[in-house]
Amino acid sequence: MASEKSQAIIIRLVEFSESSCVVTMFTRDFGKIGALAKGARRPKSPFESALDLLALCRIVFLHKSSDALDLLTEAKLERRFRAATGSLPHLYAGYYVAELMNELTHTGDPHPELFDVANQTIHALDGMASPLRTISNFEIKALQLLGHFPSLRTCSCCGVEVEKAKRVPFGQLSGGVLCPGCRVGRTKVIGISSDVLEAMITLSESSTADLNDVISSRALGELRGLLNNYIAHLLGKRPRLHKFMSQMATADAMKA
Repeated sequence: MASEKSQAIIIRLVEFSESSCVVTMFTRDFGKIGALAKGARRPKSPFESALDLLALCRIVFLHKSSDALDLLTEAKLERRFRAATGSLPHLYAGYYVAELMNELTHTGDPHPELFDVANQTIHALDGMASPLRTISNFEIKALQLLGHFPSLRTCSCCGVEVEKAKRVPFGQLSGGVLCPGCRVGRTKVIGISSDVLEAMITLSESSTADLNDVISSRALGELRGLLNNYIAHLLGKRPRLHKFMSQMATADAMKA
């Protein structure tokens, strides 16, 4: 077994025995890995309390070539997710990042840029940035980096350019906007406003664009609904944290 080192974000923890646990981590160099952390639940753990959900760690692990779990041998804490102690919305938003990282990625498939985006998102939530806007930014960037981003300029069925309008049909099943001809007879189609469409295009095409600058609070609620439904269809199920994201979006819209 080869010993490997990397930065890692803890995205899932499951008890394995009275003294050990199974840790799912998204690493910068190796993508998602699952590892057995022996002795992690002991009072004097060899991991020095580094194994905490959403914590950023420097890890050492023994990589197994088979489908068996890797063996975590060292974890040094670099940053703990402290927003969890001060804000329930930020806690839920952070947990949602962990859930998406686990559900959208495959084991052993490296995505260093996605790691950086997730790390920046967790750090922003720790700094009490707007949870809904921060999460929306993350979803758009993650979908783009993983090759799941919807078609927003051309018809997702025939490929022709879709003309701009106040509202444009968006096919959840087809994966993007639809031209008038392809819209006919299709199910799971919603209308999205030009504000939401342009915001998504801007965010996907510019690494420096900020959601705060491209969308209003009212339009943010519509964007949340679109992303929630699109991601649920992509995963084949609705993420557990979606209901909390929806509750926050409703509360945010009422304040606008």
